[in-house]
Amino acid sequence: MIGTYFKRFVPQTLYGRAAAILLLPMLTLQLAVAAVFVQRHFEDVTVQMTNNLLLEIKMVLDELNDRSIEDVARTSARTLNLDLHEWDGVASYNAPVFYDISGRTITPMLFENLDRVKDVDLSNLDQVTIGVQSAKGPIEIVFSRYRVSASNPHQVLVLMVFTGVFMTVIAFLFLRNQLRPIKVLSLASAAFGRGHSVAFNPSGAIEVRAAGQSFLNMRDRIERQIEQRTMMLSGVSHDLRTPITRLQLGLELLGGPEVQDLKKDVDSMRLMVDSFLNYARDSAADPVADVDLVALVSDLGERSDPPIHPQVVGLPRLIALRSVPIARAIENLLVNALRYGDQVRILICFEAHDIVIYVADNGPSIPADQREQALKPFMRLEAARGQNQGNGVGLGLAIAADVARSHGGVLILNDSAELGGLSAEMKLPL
Repeated sequence: MIGTYFKRFVPQTLYGRAAAILLLPMLTLQLAVAAVFVQRHFEDVTVQMTNNLLLEIKMVLDELNDRSIEDVARTSARTLNLDLHEWDGVASYNAPVFYDISGRTITPMLFENLDRVKDVDLSNLDQVTIGVQSAKGPIEIVFSRYRVSASNPHQVLVLMVFTGVFMTVIAFLFLRNQLRPIKVLSLASAAFGRGHSVAFNPSGAIEVRAAGQSFLNMRDRIERQIEQRTMMLSGVSHDLRTPITRLQLGLELLGGPEVQDLKKDVDSMRLMVDSFLNYARDSAADPVADVDLVALVSDLGERSDPPIHPQVVGLPRLIALRSVPIARAIENLLVNALRYGDQVRILICFEAHDIVIYVADNGPSIPADQREQALKPFMRLEAARGQNQGNGVGLGLAIAADVARSHGGVLILNDSAELGGLSAEMKLPL
């Protein structure tokens, strides 16, 4: 419970946490040194100097028992560097300034150790004025502030603060240089998760360089696997086109009702092969570029039957995407929606960190326990969007989900609250 509570106040970024690790010990050390200096050194010195001055003041007051004020002021007081003159007896009640540290020690000591003191004025930081009831009446004694307080006591504190600030700035510069390779690695990893392969050169400490090199090795292996998978799918699909064509030609020469069923199967095989080839070709050849997603979806909606005009929420902006695979994924969602419903709605939401494309219809939805399987290749759901309700091959949603994942996003299937059918939500990061 306590750990969970304090976690809310801990910085979330690595730079913030490293800065906290750097600053907290330094601030704690400075506060401890300042407290020890003020309490033990500065206050002790002030007490000792005030006690010495009290002895001189008492000696002057004793001389006033037998001599006049003018005589004592010219002789003993001047020798002791004390300015002595008559006083009207009215206390000034001038409070010391708030940053007068030594004044909090001097005033109580004068009142406690000098019985006849009536007023202490520390409003002037260069001198101390005290009103005393003497044998010759009320008098004022003025002396330099440095006789009861160390000269320039703030210099140690100021020097400590400025030195701490200077060293903190230097430490922050080194810290930023040490954390920059980690940030670059994070950006490269995030870009690769969105399908971008940006230039990255490992640098920094040994551990950071090792992590960067491991990322490069992992990225190379994944890219090779994707390339091999694409080449395999493309090669197999291309090789299958020739026997499928022969089967179609052979079936055209045959007659009978059973031939029609065979022709449908061959057409499905051709559609499947063409889908594989188109997807493999698009994924391999299309580079990442800034895409006007609203214009792209609007163009797809205009070409659909019937035409569909997308709705836009938020501020439209260009997005770094592979335009051809994204277009094919959205087209698959549109075809799937139009196949099972007669009302289709497209909504594009530009959020702070994501872009969500909603394609909803009023057709039969998919049960919640079957939606994950619906995103797998060749999955045909007989209970809802089954084979009898469309002529697909079970690759539309699978290709759309794969395109979303290749851009670092996700495809989510839900029920459409507005139309009552299925809602396909493609969420892409910015």
